[in-house]
Amino acid sequence: MKNNFSTIVSHAFAMILCVGLIASPVLAAQGDPDDGGESSSEAGRIGSGENYCSQTAVLVLGSCEAGVRSDFRIAVADCVNLSDQQEQDQCLDEAIMDRGDDLELCQQQLQARLDVCNQLGQDRYDPEIDPANFVNPLAIGQGVQPNPYFPLVPGTQWVYEATSQDDEGEEVTETITVTVTEETKLIESVTCIVVTDVEMEDDQIIESTNDWYAQDVDGNVWYFGEIAKNFETFEGDDPENPELVNLEGSWKAGRDSAKPGILIPAEPQEGEVIRQEVALGEAEDLVEILSLTGTETAPAANCDGDCLVTRDFSPLEPGISEEKYYAPGVGLILELDEDGERGPELVSITQP
Repeated sequence: MKNNFSTIVSHAFAMILCVGLIASPVLAAQGDPDDGGESSSEAGRIGSGENYCSQTAVLVLGSCEAGVRSDFRIAVADCVNLSDQQEQDQCLDEAIMDRGDDLELCQQQLQARLDVCNQLGQDRYDPEIDPANFVNPLAIGQGVQPNPYFPLVPGTQWVYEATSQDDEGEEVTETITVTVTEETKLIESVTCIVVTDVEMEDDQIIESTNDWYAQDVDGNVWYFGEIAKNFETFEGDDPENPELVNLEGSWKAGRDSAKPGILIPAEPQEGEVIRQEVALGEAEDLVEILSLTGTETAPAANCDGDCLVTRDFSPLEPGISEEKYYAPGVGLILELDEDGERGPELVSITQP
């Protein structure tokens, strides 16, 4: 047993050293804080020049790779504490494979961010937020005209449904209920409306989110953050109830340098790409306006040549996107995945 333990420890330390030595060319050039910190001369060059967008992408790559190294060390430490040699070997193999996949994802995210820079330009993303330019959200629909594609009228509720198959091939029904509440939250001196988003899967909660939106005087809907509670069930528990496992995806404008973006513009233009949120490494959604003349049908609403069609995507998930259809005066009625498969579709709407 002592020999087996020595073998796995030697293997583990060899892999850790390997991870420490294999850094991206970018990190090798700039210095890696995980390997001793940036030199003052290199740090002084951050923010210089004009390629701010690309600089941001490169720096986030370094953070991503450092996170992979940290996760790998924890995974190896977990392997060391397994008593069975076969389980140890399998654990290490999986840790090494995961490390490779995660490093590849870091590179894919870098390329996706650079693609966004090519679309939007190299300017800094630093929107000016003047609270005087935002309306009282409780007045929307009562003297304040709502955004036609996302009417944030308090009391409005949309219910969406989608069917899919689980790992065993059984059909699963997903229900998403979105409600514009009368609750408000002040963020960065802007009064936001609280919109709840509850996702259920076969009557068990999967995610519960409070989104914070604000509408400006021009009718644009801004996204100021969300608190997302993610739940899971675990086989063998008694009772087998959903448990809160993380808050992944949560962010708030002004916290940890996060910045708001425009969720849906009041007057979208075909071809424009807009940042919806910027919390680097956590929330980086963008929307591309594909068409203003879309046609689609959902159980509770449809549009005939007047739908706003968007492509929603994020550098955090390269290659994954959603096509969304918004009916004027109604809001979102349908989502399609990147393969054109129908996702959540509007099955009911309540409008005060």
